Amino acid sequence: MVTVDNPFHAWIRLEQPRLGTRVTYASDEFFAAKERLIQPADPVFVADKYDDHGKWMDGWESRRRRTPGHDFCVIRLGVPGIIHGFDIDTSYFTGNFPPQASIDACVSDEDVPESGWTEIVPRTNLEGDTHNFVPLSDPNARSHLRLNIYPDGGVARLRIYGEVRAEFEAGGGVVDLFALKNGGRALAASDEHYGSMHNLNLPGRGANMGDGWETARRRGPGNDWVVAALGRPGIIERVEVDTAHFKGNYPDRVSVEAALFERHDAATPDSERWQTLLPESKLQMDQQHYFDTELETLGPVSHVRMSIYPDGGVSRLRVFGRVTDGEDS
Repeated sequence: MVTVDNPFHAWIRLEQPRLGTRVTYASDEFFAAKERLIQPADPVFVADKYDDHGKWMDGWESRRRRTPGHDFCVIRLGVPGIIHGFDIDTSYFTGNFPPQASIDACVSDEDVPESGWTEIVPRTNLEGDTHNFVPLSDPNARSHLRLNIYPDGGVARLRIYGEVRAEFEAGGGVVDLFALKNGGRALAASDEHYGSMHNLNLPGRGANMGDGWETARRRGPGNDWVVAALGRPGIIERVEVDTAHFKGNYPDRVSVEAALFERHDAATPDSERWQTLLPESKLQMDQQHYFDTELETLGPVSHVRMSIYPDGGVSRLRVFGRVTDGEDS
């Protein structure tokens, strides 16, 4: 179930390994490997688990520092993005969490940049066994982050929330306008009880039923929906709705509407500007559905609203089209 008290849930998680993000360096990882810092799964605690270095911890943990200085690790984002916030998660680290942390950022083609770093989060106090949420106001796209901990200790996960700003050329052919790598992002959903709306535009097909958007069983009238922003305005030529792994819980039907909005906050689910792109259509379980001849001709649009009837799960939504000239929405 999606955490409801995350202040950055509206943004995508840039640290996901399936986007190509890697932890490329750590000053020390004696107790726990640096790669665990960005593992997708929530951290766990296994009371009786030990290895050759001591107590096994689900995160990145350095040894006790006996010399001046501090420990740090470098994260290379698979998809550079504009960052809006962090969760420095110290879950299960109680007597061994770092009391403070800071974050630097840069843009580089190197795995471990030696120069060009800029501090974007100053030295900040942390609490143990806690989600330490840190907001950020930085308009610049970043490719690398450096997490500094003072002086040592363990961090379970570093979640990096932001958005992708992709570069397009008008007339460059048909692309998936909603793909994460192209700057697409889900903005709002009626319900995310079993699966996040942000799974809809991840690369590849869903790994399992949990790797999609799924709502709770609807017991009242109405239907569920999700509103998404395209990376750039475009003319839509084909829509794919993939119900991979959803068998006893796929939606019976789907429809898609679209519109051109100047701002994301104007794309409300009840806006009168939505126009039918795909009329209500039947779906099948565990299947990729392609719609092209069924689509209405609308011209350039910037946002889509997918409605499912009455509820259920969708693994992926692809919105293929041609980028048009115009400003970012």
